[in-house]
Amino acid sequence: MAPSKDMAAFQELLRSSKNIIAVAGAGLSAASGIPTFRGAGGMWRKYDAMSLATPEGFHETPSLSWQFYHYRRETARKAQPNNAHRALAAFSLSSVRHAIVAESTFTLITQNVDGLSARANQEILSQFPTEGNEEPHMIEMHGRLFDVLCSSKECQHMEFNPASPICEALSGTENLVESGVIDPEIDASVLPKCSKCGAPARPGVVWFGEIPHHLDDIDALVEAADLCLVIGTSSTVQPAASYAFEVQNKGGKVAVFNLERSAGDRNADFRFLGPCEETLPKALGLVISDDGTISVQPSPMERLSPGSGETR
Repeated sequence: MAPSKDMAAFQELLRSSKNIIAVAGAGLSAASGIPTFRGAGGMWRKYDAMSLATPEGFHETPSLSWQFYHYRRETARKAQPNNAHRALAAFSLSSVRHAIVAESTFTLITQNVDGLSARANQEILSQFPTEGNEEPHMIEMHGRLFDVLCSSKECQHMEFNPASPICEALSGTENLVESGVIDPEIDASVLPKCSKCGAPARPGVVWFGEIPHHLDDIDALVEAADLCLVIGTSSTVQPAASYAFEVQNKGGKVAVFNLERSAGDRNADFRFLGPCEETLPKALGLVISDDGTISVQPSPMERLSPGSGETR
């Protein structure tokens, strides 16, 4: 049976769920101007992932890798969270979520490294200051774009470094990458170094062939989940690609929010195609104004209640 696109039926399921997780991919940030990877026009159609996003590729051509990640850092720096980020951030706060789904838990498990979900969290906390002692539940399983990691196995120092550019040699190379040209000739001696031991530093993200962060925590969340939202991902990168299947396999439900069909969505219970910055807030029962202010949409029962004055 094809996945349902009945929004009212999904919202009814949502209101009865207890342990909800969202697994997000690059499509979550597409509306913010962050390029995706495997969709039409995706980054891996333009560049060789093995040359740029593996430890082996970095060891062989650190200049190529750093130019690519400098471009990504600069792109993320200019981007702003979109309404899908904001909806997830608001839904993470119990005071907002419990008005929609009573006595529930929620965690965002993001594969994205752009930092936009974290920035959305800060935006939302500024709107709900009484929740200042509650951090939105989020796991960045592939790390953060602005983290820098020492490549020495003996050191492994990691630090947050948002400098622009991270080193002078990379200044302006983002324009070359944007046009599809990467200059491989930057000398390794002028590329970023570890601030602690002086060894070559690398982007502090999880590369292909490396183990994602917080897997034990994620496994526990997946085990307990009765609803999994799959947002902006083609569901091809493991282990995240298997999480929806695991939830479904033990009786939970899966809802997919993507711009286009993907190989991993055929067995979903619900599938909502279109920009997730439009479909996701609606599905979660949230209204986001043009200035980013968030409110909870009345449920169908509230709209029909005698004290409401009229049906809306």
